[in-house]
Amino acid sequence: MGSQILVFAATTTLDRLQKIPRDFWIKAGLAIAAVIIVFIVIQKVLKINKFVLGGIIFVGGGLMWFNWIYHRTEPKFLTPLVDRIAPFFPSAGAYETTQAKNPGDEKKK
Repeated sequence: MGSQILVFAATTTLDRLQKIPRDFWIKAGLAIAAVIIVFIVIQKVLKINKFVLGGIIFVGGGLMWFNWIYHRTEPKFLTPLVDRIAPFFPSAGAYETTQAKNPGDEKKK
């Protein structure tokens, strides 16, 4: 009698698994593959010269930072910091705004 209950429980679990959409299984498989690839890449990166790796991280981080400042697409928690730094750097649309002004407007102030 106990084994029959396990068979019925397994059948309902199998039915539940079959009802899960195929898209979920594809996304789950891609997520697992991405985790495996990330670990493989980390293993390869650990073999790189630390000076070269630091340079790559510095340049990449700098490009990302200045892109955030130029386009103002920074994460929300960095907005107060970028608000203080942004006036010192060019921003998207600043050139068009400057060109749209009349040349004599600056002298009148």
